[in-house]
Amino acid sequence: MIDWAEGFNGAITVCDLEGVIVYMNEYSVKQFHKYGGEQLLGSNLLDCHPEPAKSKLKEMLKNPADNMYTTEKNGVRKIIYQTPWKENDRVKGIVEISFQLGPQMPNFGR
Repeated sequence: MIDWAEGFNGAITVCDLEGVIVYMNEYSVKQFHKYGGEQLLGSNLLDCHPEPAKSKLKEMLKNPADNMYTTEKNGVRKIIYQTPWKENDRVKGIVEISFQLGPQMPNFGR
């Protein structure tokens, strides 16, 4: 689907408007290995999320919008960015990009 995404140092997961996973880069496959990895392709992303994340995702599929947040698990901080996936200005689903944040990530006011 996207050549540059395979070498991206973070997980890129794409679902269609029904929530069906249509793409996972190599990092995403590895990140979600314990949940099935590549076998998740063709399954519904909604089934992978507990509430309230499931409801948020459903809303994003109905009313496309950006969603961004950070999370921390076992001392590893990540940023999660979910945004509409578009082709020819038509929304086709959602792209989720997640990657680790450094422990002391600087913030620069510009």
